[in-house]
Amino acid sequence: MLSTSRRIRQLSCRQLRGFSSTRLVKSHIGKAPIKYTNEVKVEHLPEAYSKTDSRFFDKTTLRVTGPMGERTMAIEPFVKLDFVEPKDKTSAEAEYQVTVSVANSELKNQRQMWGTTRALISNCVVGVTEGFSATLRFVGVGYRAGLESGKLVLRLGYSHPIAMAIPEGLTVSVPVPTRVLIRGIDLQQVKLFAAKVREWKKPEPYNQKGIFIDDETIRKKDGKKK
Repeated sequence: MLSTSRRIRQLSCRQLRGFSSTRLVKSHIGKAPIKYTNEVKVEHLPEAYSKTDSRFFDKTTLRVTGPMGERTMAIEPFVKLDFVEPKDKTSAEAEYQVTVSVANSELKNQRQMWGTTRALISNCVVGVTEGFSATLRFVGVGYRAGLESGKLVLRLGYSHPIAMAIPEGLTVSVPVPTRVLIRGIDLQQVKLFAAKVREWKKPEPYNQKGIFIDDETIRKKDGKKK
């Protein structure tokens, strides 16, 4: 049987294991203002985001226009956008700001959409000014890619090449046969197409071959030993 002092020590360890002296701090991503220059135009339109889909009837439209294109997104009815314009609009360094807030921050669903909405608007601003990109690396003997008739053609060791249609709004280039560069103004669309290409040959841990996205790495595993 365990002694009394040893039981006390074990109990104390269990209690301290889940104890932290750090104060719980909530994320304040939603409160951070989104800054952009005069080459970007952000408009909050009162019209419904979609007139055919009932999910968006009560949601307004945010339109972001920049040098690389235009993006639109739905804004929840409880989300409020405050725009701040600079005093000197003619200056090349004039900085505009938009701040996101919600009607009642005590409600869970509104707190969730607070930071999400701010992040999506920021992605729209970055997308129309700088754009997003994803690089695919082909690792494996004979693995290569190319562009043929406006489609991305993959050769991954199967009995036939795989032809993938390039979604509208994306630009795909193949600087070398083992590299594919995907560019676009929509971050979700760029990463989604990259993930679909990766699905054809996921990286495997034994020989570390497959299609890798950006700086993706995989830990090598040893094979079964007799």
